Amino acid sequence: MNAPLLAAVTDYIESQGGGQGLFPTAIDGFNIVRSFQSMMPMRNIYRPSLCVVLEGAKELHFGEERLSYRTMECLVVSVGLPATGRIVEASEEVPYVGVLIDFDVATLRNVVEQLDALPVQSEESGPCAFVAKVDQPLADCILRLVRLLATPKAIPVLAPSIVREICYWLLSGPHGGEICKLALPESNIERVVRAVSVLHTNFAETLRVEQLAEIARMSPSSFHQHFKALTSMTPLQFQKQLRLLEARRLMVTEAANVAEAAYKVGYESASQFSREYSRTFGVAPKQDALTQQRLHTAYASRTVSASP
Repeated sequence: MNAPLLAAVTDYIESQGGGQGLFPTAIDGFNIVRSFQSMMPMRNIYRPSLCVVLEGAKELHFGEERLSYRTMECLVVSVGLPATGRIVEASEEVPYVGVLIDFDVATLRNVVEQLDALPVQSEESGPCAFVAKVDQPLADCILRLVRLLATPKAIPVLAPSIVREICYWLLSGPHGGEICKLALPESNIERVVRAVSVLHTNFAETLRVEQLAEIARMSPSSFHQHFKALTSMTPLQFQKQLRLLEARRLMVTEAANVAEAAYKVGYESASQFSREYSRTFGVAPKQDALTQQRLHTAYASRTVSASP
């Protein structure tokens, strides 16, 4: 455990009123989370980001992969990914505490361009999410970001340089080769990410593998292979997850009924939508929406939201 970093994060939470939940900060893309209890698995879209656990433990499931990470370990996600995450260790005495830092690919690419030598890269595509140890240089960067919150006027001047330093240490670490692939033009990962971006934007449309492969400038067979290696899902499974997650959001936050949600995300049949939704979430869409609304309301009542 890094005591100074945990103390600084805890002090910030208390300065925002204490409690639990998501605490946004004045630094864009930098958020803090605290929870006093383990959480039910929640399926969501994980953005390219770094999630550092300062206390407690979490799990992430995507496709056929399961990743566990705990105190002073971090999850690195390099591609926007539909996945299921949950806090598995948390209590009033020892809460879960973590920080989230969004990745900016442009910043990462700029750092890569200034390296004397690129990190060693494997030729094969690996999963787009992995767990790593938080070493002292990375912990020091995060501590400086937290301390910077006390000086708002310094944030626009100093925060970008600290984020660049975080990118440097990640690129210098044991997984630097995989992170580097995200920034290199025309790498297999960068090509697949183009198609992933199109899927995120146009998930309600019918997109064939051949179309996505053309966007990635790869053959259909090569594209399918690299996409599956990266996301642990086929392109069709990936698109289906995006559709179902958006449908859930529409039902929970915008009170859309089952048929409305189904058609808005690209389904032509509400019954087919209900079957696929039930297989994915283990419960019928209407029942799940009601449950999620209750959970959202109950958790919000226990959560103190921090102002940006």
